Amino acid sequence: MTNKRILILLFAGLTLCFASCTHKKQNERTLAPADTIQHTFQYGICTDSLNVTEYLIEEGDNPTSIFTDLGFSPLEADSITKIAASVLDAKKIRAGMNYYTFTSKDSMAEIRYIAFAKTLTDYAVIDLTSDKARAFEFNKPVKIVRKYVADTLNSSLWNVIKSNGVDPLLAVKLSDVFAWQIDFFDVKEGDSFKILYDMAYIDDTTELSIASIQGATFTHQGKTYTAIPFQQDSTIEYFDVDGQGLRKAFLKAPLDFFRITSRFTRARFHPILKIYRPHFGVDYAAPTGTPVRSIGDGTVVTKGWMNGGGNALKIKHNSAYVTSYMHLSRYAKGIGKGSHVHQGQIIGYVGMTGLATGPHLDFRVYKDGRPINPLSMVAPPSLPIRTALRDSFNVVKNKVLAEMERQSRLNNSNIQ
Repeated sequence: MTNKRILILLFAGLTLCFASCTHKKQNERTLAPADTIQHTFQYGICTDSLNVTEYLIEEGDNPTSIFTDLGFSPLEADSITKIAASVLDAKKIRAGMNYYTFTSKDSMAEIRYIAFAKTLTDYAVIDLTSDKARAFEFNKPVKIVRKYVADTLNSSLWNVIKSNGVDPLLAVKLSDVFAWQIDFFDVKEGDSFKILYDMAYIDDTTELSIASIQGATFTHQGKTYTAIPFQQDSTIEYFDVDGQGLRKAFLKAPLDFFRITSRFTRARFHPILKIYRPHFGVDYAAPTGTPVRSIGDGTVVTKGWMNGGGNALKIKHNSAYVTSYMHLSRYAKGIGKGSHVHQGQIIGYVGMTGLATGPHLDFRVYKDGRPINPLSMVAPPSLPIRTALRDSFNVVKNKVLAEMERQSRLNNSNIQ
């Protein structure tokens, strides 16, 4: 072989090798973006090659009937129902709930997955992509975002919070925090509040619920009350700036946001009997069915008909205090004589049984067997911050107050 021929073959080989390497690099470049493709997921399922269809559960539906309606044979429907039972309680399926099918985008249109929405965040998913079906739970991620709202009352707390574009249930949470310091039936125009709170979101933009209040102040009739959350003895409670617990032995009122129609007096004109006689309680006007809560821990000592008081309950809280709840439309499930109840637990519902001209709760408090005015009752405080935790509490307190001050300045600058 001549030198010239050898050189030609060598050059051809190098050219082929170069072309091969170049082709390989080009392939590598074209393959690389596949690793960064943004896939679409729902309930843990990649839906790039699937069609998703939403259905509404109707009255009388159950898992087996749903699977049958989707085209599965009775034997297949029964088998899928048994597989789903580990994550889907058939007894908790209700009309109006949603479920979804994920079908292939081909002529067969086979169902590959079925997902049931149990709550806004929790789903039961059935995977039918292999010969052996399986079921698993999927939980939508929840994002917590810190929020702030402040205003002065010119209407009810509920309406003012709502007018700020905030879920008005924040009013209920705030009243729970300050339930032992402020009678929210008696808030006045000019009272004000500042609330630092966490809002839970799903899908980044959909509000799920108010997660918690992370700090608050409420100025009532010129006096400012502060709430700082702090964990002590494995429980998060609210404390004032001095480290005194806000929780008292009793709630200020046994129900939320309704009108007082009659107060504690020794001479009230009875609207039915048309005579003057003592009224040793407070009447709260509220719609029939409004939940009534025990103002403190205790034991039910009386349950039943109390003549003019209609359906009534009495709860003994300790050696000194007993509370009475009258004119109930019905009792809460599980409440009976001897039942132990917790502070804030629902014990019954507002009604107009007995001598009553309209639905209301007649609420009474007895101390050492004698009636006392519920609206002026003073309850003992909960345990203060322990000495060993004082420094930790001060760090949390200063951080909360600084954040509220920063948010307040930011809020004011936005208004201006």
